[in-house]
Amino acid sequence: MSGPVSQFLAHHYRHFNAAALVDAAKGYAAHLDAGGKMLVTLAGAMSTAELGLSLAELIRQDKVHAICCTGANLEEDIFNLVAHDHYERVPNYRDLTPQDEEKLLSRHMNRVTDTCIPEMEAMRRIESAVLDEWTAADAKGERFFPHEFMFKILRSGKLKDSYQIDPKNSWMVAASEKNLPMFVPGWEDATLGNMYAGHVISGGVRNVHTVRTGIEYMMELAEWYTTNAKQLPGVAEGVGAIGFFQIGGGIAGDFPICVVPMLHQDLQRTGVPLWGYFCQISDSTTSYGSYSGAVPNEKITWGKLAVETPKFIVESDATIVVPLIFAHLLGW
Repeated sequence: MSGPVSQFLAHHYRHFNAAALVDAAKGYAAHLDAGGKMLVTLAGAMSTAELGLSLAELIRQDKVHAICCTGANLEEDIFNLVAHDHYERVPNYRDLTPQDEEKLLSRHMNRVTDTCIPEMEAMRRIESAVLDEWTAADAKGERFFPHEFMFKILRSGKLKDSYQIDPKNSWMVAASEKNLPMFVPGWEDATLGNMYAGHVISGGVRNVHTVRTGIEYMMELAEWYTTNAKQLPGVAEGVGAIGFFQIGGGIAGDFPICVVPMLHQDLQRTGVPLWGYFCQISDSTTSYGSYSGAVPNEKITWGKLAVETPKFIVESDATIVVPLIFAHLLGW
């Protein structure tokens, strides 16, 4: 049964970007119904936009089978989990002067568009928790991926007394409970990545490789994709079982989609099917040389998508579009 949001979409979203939104949602559902799996990518600041309100339930219902995200999205969902009540919204952020911004800095309030993340309650609290895991692994000569360290602190229970939202609305809590395959390229660009570098420089962590790298993530992704990208019955030859739902652009999207040409061209695993569904939600306009603004057909020339791969692009604000698509998938 479809809920009120899905019924509203069906009745009102009939043309242009609105129709593309509904088509993409129906294509996602059809891919899952055929036995496929879906990799979701998270760029931008979707965690600070609290996408966990819908994404967490999508994960729990096995409608997401892997996530590739930036380091910022990895950590900011947990920042929100423990410091939500200390966040501040600045609805008039467009009117802020440089002096206003400096005042926010003096209060350790780091602004993301209209939302300020509190450094002490969010960033430093998580740094303290994860530093214990970094140093413990370092002392034992063990190595883990960035998301595995986050899973460790969530599963340990050490943060539970600090939760300020219902954990059912944290997509990282849902991912840790499912032990969801995750890939976090460019993690060193994130706040915790910067903090980790600082602890290596100061000697608190002795081995820089205690946190595993992006190249190792690509190796893990190659094996996960090879194992799961089977040919689905009734689907065009060469179109596989793994779909690609891309929120925004950048490294979160470009890194994982490249695994297919890497498998074919560099490893000669030519029997591995191409991506079986593709959707990009982005407000990046089509432009010269832009990955985020490239139309899906360009990816055919790179060996990422097949001619027969269902392709969708919704040129709109992901913070508006994605919760609606997820609501449709959840029958809300």
